[in-house]
Amino acid sequence: MSALTFSLLSAPPERLDLSPLTPEKLGGMPVRDIEKIRLGQSKRALSVGDLFRISGSEVASIVFEGGSRRFDGVGSGLTEGEIRVVGDAGAQAGRNMKGGRLVIDGDAGPHAGSCMQGGRIEIAGNADDHLGGPLAGELAGMSGGVLIVNGSAGNFAADRMRRGVIAVLKGCGDHAGARMIAGTLVATGGVGAMPGYLMRRGSILLDRRPEKLSPSFVECGAPDIAFAAVIDRYLVAEGILKRPLLGKSPSKFGGDNAVFGTGEILFRDET
Repeated sequence: MSALTFSLLSAPPERLDLSPLTPEKLGGMPVRDIEKIRLGQSKRALSVGDLFRISGSEVASIVFEGGSRRFDGVGSGLTEGEIRVVGDAGAQAGRNMKGGRLVIDGDAGPHAGSCMQGGRIEIAGNADDHLGGPLAGELAGMSGGVLIVNGSAGNFAADRMRRGVIAVLKGCGDHAGARMIAGTLVATGGVGAMPGYLMRRGSILLDRRPEKLSPSFVECGAPDIAFAAVIDRYLVAEGILKRPLLGKSPSKFGGDNAVFGTGEILFRDET
């Protein structure tokens, strides 16, 4: 059987909520009922049948052919199976995911992976602000799973992160790892100002010394080399990086001492 495929007929005229289109929600549903699901967020009330041509029948594997920055909530709440977006996605892609796999072949909007608890998200392009972070009023962000961005990420990546792994391969904006509670943020390609701002615990792993670090972090010398070796092996084994990140003699900053934090920023020290 071929994947259940939603082929976009034309550019959507309004923002869409694609959260109802997941394997667990569509299982056993006939095509005629799927076509009636409302996705539009305006008075137009556009439905699946107005926007997509449906083909295939394997509901455990869903494909959106043709993406859009108006595709909000794609893969939201996913617990099993796989969803692929052949193109861009909008806001809150993979929010509250608990399992399964979400692949976005283009860019993703803000709050990708927001509060995800498990599963794996792979973004081929760039991600906007608040990658893995909570929405306004929520106390914690990502709490499990793996989130990989092959491009760059905006500001506040891994904000309030609690558990899991976020990897950004072409640089983050300002305040990467801000207010982290725990978990691991990996960033290659540089970070902006104030990484780890107000972090309490957790690890930020970099391929170079951060240039605009808060003065409330202190340099701690050599970290636990055993941990560095383990995380390097993990990143290569998972296919996240092609070569070790930290190497044999990384350096470390501890903080954020402004909140009596015990977090760490580890980086490859080429000096």
